[in-house]
Amino acid sequence: MDISVIVPLFNEDESLPELIAWIKRVMDEHKFSFELVMVDDGSKDDSWKIIQDHSEKHDFIKGIKFRRNYGKSAALFCGFEVAQGDVVITMDADMQDSPDEIPELYNMVMQENYDLVSGWKKKRYDPISKTIPSKFFNATARRVSGIKLHDFNCGLKAYRNKVIKSVEVYGEMHRYIPILAKQAGFTRIGEKVVLHRERKYGITKFGLERFINGFLDLLTVSFISKFGKRPMHFFGIPGTLMFLVGFFSAGWLGLQKILAISRGETARLVTDSPYFFIALAAMIIGSQLFLAGFVAELISRSSTDRNKYQIEERTFKGE
Repeated sequence: MDISVIVPLFNEDESLPELIAWIKRVMDEHKFSFELVMVDDGSKDDSWKIIQDHSEKHDFIKGIKFRRNYGKSAALFCGFEVAQGDVVITMDADMQDSPDEIPELYNMVMQENYDLVSGWKKKRYDPISKTIPSKFFNATARRVSGIKLHDFNCGLKAYRNKVIKSVEVYGEMHRYIPILAKQAGFTRIGEKVVLHRERKYGITKFGLERFINGFLDLLTVSFISKFGKRPMHFFGIPGTLMFLVGFFSAGWLGLQKILAISRGETARLVTDSPYFFIALAAMIIGSQLFLAGFVAELISRSSTDRNKYQIEERTFKGE
């Protein structure tokens, strides 16, 4: 199969018939073999009924329905699990992504050998309350990940099939799939300017809380990518340094008192110095950080995927 199109949706019954017809027209024009995986993320309208009706008419439609709203990442994860196409295209159901972009995205993966191609909505028809925070998060994600994409959160993306089978999407991680793909060893990540259309039906389903969640998930994915397999390096090093600073500071205070006594001078109590308590606090915090890293290392080493790595190919000579 050439292409799997995955469409996560929530309360989009008005746009679905037109979107399905548009995708089918594009696929037929380019003679692609394809499947359309529609994941209903707990819609309260007639979205699921429309999916059922169209799946009875067209055998290329696969439908998945959640009992409640879990979020876009969960919808994509389930769509990725069932996708069988050589190239997997994700797009939103609100008609702001154009299916006409699919053929060129497919060619960039299959002919130009990209692992992942992300859309870039260079000209957007979103309110300023979405565009300004989006620019900030994209700039932060570029700096943290080193991936030069302008629009990490664009719903229109194309993946080689083995990419989506190698990443786990959860929380708000759907916007950082390029980072997850890079961590899995897929470094050929490209970008394509895509048409962004004004919303034709309904209203946006995302609120301001998604930006806070997205920022927290960026911290999570950055931490896991650097220290997920070696947490002691994150906690142990600063913990050891803080303990040593506190220990030697306390030792210096004690040495000063010993020298004063040896000279016959009246020496005040070590605990009268505020630096003693600063040194003590540094040793306690350092010990806690070290122990946190030690416990995290024990958990990491007992994890079932401790030595789970992505293997590109195998070749064995006969015994």
